[in-house]
Amino acid sequence: MGTEGKVIRCKAAVAWEARKTLTIEEVEVAPPKAHEVRIKIVATGVCHTDLAVLRETKDMEGSIHAFPVVLGHEGSAVVESVGPGVSKFSKGDIVIPLFAAQCGECECCLSPKTNMCKKNWTETLKGVLSDGTSRITCRGKQIYQLFALGTFSEYTVVYDVALTKIREDAPLDKVCLLGCGISTGYGAAINAAKVEPGSTCAVFGLGAVGLAAVMGCKAAGASRIFAVDVNKDKFQKAKLFGATDFVNPKDHDKPVSQVLAEMTNGGVDFALECVGNVEVMRGALDSCRTAWGTCVVLGYVQEQDMSVAPLSLLLGRTLKGTFFGGWKSVESVPRLVDDYMNKKLMVDEFVTHNLPLEKINEAFDLMTSGQSIRTVIKMAP
Repeated sequence: MGTEGKVIRCKAAVAWEARKTLTIEEVEVAPPKAHEVRIKIVATGVCHTDLAVLRETKDMEGSIHAFPVVLGHEGSAVVESVGPGVSKFSKGDIVIPLFAAQCGECECCLSPKTNMCKKNWTETLKGVLSDGTSRITCRGKQIYQLFALGTFSEYTVVYDVALTKIREDAPLDKVCLLGCGISTGYGAAINAAKVEPGSTCAVFGLGAVGLAAVMGCKAAGASRIFAVDVNKDKFQKAKLFGATDFVNPKDHDKPVSQVLAEMTNGGVDFALECVGNVEVMRGALDSCRTAWGTCVVLGYVQEQDMSVAPLSLLLGRTLKGTFFGGWKSVESVPRLVDDYMNKKLMVDEFVTHNLPLEKINEAFDLMTSGQSIRTVIKMAP
C-alpha cells in the first residue's frame, strides 16, 4: 500500500543533546503540509557544519540550537509525496534538498547581488517548517530538523523552495555533496572572490570545502595556488585539485601570512579561509597583498569574534563572506550536476569513505581525526 498521506516510520540519527554522540532511533515522519515535500533520502554527506552545530550549540544568528535534532543538510533523495500547493515536484522526482532556499520572489532572490533568500529564513534557522513545528517525532517528542532539512533520516519533509530537481542518471551517492561543501568552496572562488586568470591564491584548510576552493581557483585560471594546512597528508590530494604550492604553518617559526608574503613578493591576490577559526581568518586576511587583496571567509564559526585592525582594510584589502558559494541554489545546483556529469567538475575525488547510517558517529570520528575528506552515508534501499 502507498505511503502518501500517512505517517512513515523509519530510522534516523538523532542528536538528543549538544556535544553528545548520535543515536539511531525509529522516528515518525508526518505527511507534508502546504508547500512541503516529503522525500526519501538516498545518500547524505557528513559536513563539518553538522559537527559545528553539534559542538557549538549556536546558530548563524546567535540563538541557541534546539535539541533534540536530526542533523544533515547535504543529501540526495527521491520525492515520496507532495503537499497542497506544490506544483514543481511530483512523486518519483530525483532531487537535492537545499539549506539555501530560492523562492524566486523575495527581494533577495530578485536581486543579482545575492543568493540569500528571505522566505522562511527564521524558521529554517530554528529547524522547523512554516507552522513552527517539524515533521519528525520520536518517543513522543518533536525532533528538530537542521536547516529545516534533517538528511540524517531515511525520510524527511522540506520546503518546496528548498529543493531542486536534477537529472535522473546522476549517481546520488556522489552528487549529494553538491548540496553544500563542494558547491560552497567552488563557488567561493568563482562567484565571491572572482579569482582572475594569472592571479595568486591561498586556500586555508584542505577539507572538502577547501579542496573545492582550490578546484575553483584552478578553474578561474589562477597561476599559483597555495594550499595551507597543518596536516601535510592532505597536500597530495590538494595537488590533484590544482594546488601548486604547499605551506604547513607548523614548519615555520613566523606567521603564515609573512611566509606567504615572502613567497609571493607581497602577498596573494586572493585568500579563501575554509577552516572556521577566527585566528586563521585573520591570518588569511593578513596574507592578502595591500592595495587589492581579497579575503573570502567560508568557515563556519559562531562562538568567537574576529578582530580586524582598520588599517588592514584602509590599505585596500577587502574582507567578505559567502553563503553557499554565491550560487542561487534552485537554478544553479542542477547545472553543477550537469558539469559533473560532463566531467567539468570533480566530485568522486572528494569521497573517501562510505558508511551505513548505523555508523554515523564513525563518520564524525573520521572527520575530526583528519582521515576523511567526505564520508557519504548510504541509506537503506
